[in-house]
Amino acid sequence: MKLESIDKQTYRKHLNIIIFISIVSFAGLSLGISQTAIYFFTDREGTHFWLNVMGVVFGMIIVGSLLNRYKEHPFLAEAYYVWRLKQQINFIYRKQKKIEAAIEDDNVDAMLIMTFYYKACEQLYNLDDNTITISALNKKSNELKEKLEELRLEVNVEDYKQELLQRF
Repeated sequence: MKLESIDKQTYRKHLNIIIFISIVSFAGLSLGISQTAIYFFTDREGTHFWLNVMGVVFGMIIVGSLLNRYKEHPFLAEAYYVWRLKQQINFIYRKQKKIEAAIEDDNVDAMLIMTFYYKACEQLYNLDDNTITISALNKKSNELKEKLEELRLEVNVEDYKQELLQRF
């Protein structure tokens, strides 16, 4: 995955619209499906818990399918990029202890992965206005930069590939 530059205002605006439309669609579909099922398959008296659950499940499936179908649409580009970015951050986070141990052994791939991780986290924190922990992130990033300079190595985040994680 490559880090991309995206406009924060466009991302937030599109994300809010996507969330709003998803919630309204989900609620409408859930109610519509469950009420239609209740109308056609019951005498409309008593509890219809399982038909309501069915409406919720089908509503979720439909909204999720539509989001999956149109994830490549230009309007969803920023939100889909951030979703993929969060996935990459999570993949790295799950192997972080092994990667950090490999950094201590001067493993260049581990340093590349963590450089990507720090840059990706910084971008994500700035996009989501989550700047509370950014100073700790910058400290770790600077420590890694110092180690790279000490070893006279250079890594380019453009060289990051998810396949590198399989080594750890």
